Amino acid sequence: MDTTRSEENYLKAIYHLSKDDVKRISPNSIAESVNVNPASVIDMIKKLVRKNLIDYSREQGANLTKKGHQIALRIVRSHRLWEVFLVEKLGYSWGEIHDIAEQLEHVKHPELVDKLESFLDFPAFDPHGDPIPDKKGDYPISKKIFLSGLELDMECTVISVSDDNVNFLNYLEKLSIKIGTKIKVIEKNSFDDSLSIQVESNAPIFVSRKFADSLFVI
Repeated sequence: MDTTRSEENYLKAIYHLSKDDVKRISPNSIAESVNVNPASVIDMIKKLVRKNLIDYSREQGANLTKKGHQIALRIVRSHRLWEVFLVEKLGYSWGEIHDIAEQLEHVKHPELVDKLESFLDFPAFDPHGDPIPDKKGDYPISKKIFLSGLELDMECTVISVSDDNVNFLNYLEKLSIKIGTKIKVIEKNSFDDSLSIQVESNAPIFVSRKFADSLFVI
């Protein structure tokens, strides 16, 4: 089925909202996700229903049909694989890749994403640590916790971020923290819940509780 970039962005938004266990995916929640006004969402919802890509009712909200789910999953898979490519092969930073991948994810060409995945040696996670679904739609499983939940003197490995704000990602770059970086908790301050951490073999640094609540480790 031929879909426009705008339609695919809506399907992806509904897919992510359903993954976040949103009980009712309303036009307002979709509008907030795709950054448009609710009136525009209503028009798109009608179009997606006609194409049998979503089901919608005021009581139940919007839900992807089987066709809609397949398209959304393809876009998510493509986006995350392109992010891996941009970081590992072209040297882009965390903060730069999302917008570029937003454009590349919509490229339609038979087998392109499969060949990209093979070229990258079948990565399980993107540079932000988000799991990459395989061709069948299955996700890798990881038991991750926030850095703030780590005990003293425990060493961990960074696997993802919960905050993809560009300023936060740039801050991580300055601290030489990326996916796979080793971190050890040296001290916890009971006054403000800040932490002293050691990044790899570098000197200890202090980070805020907000920082520690934005970094997933294993």
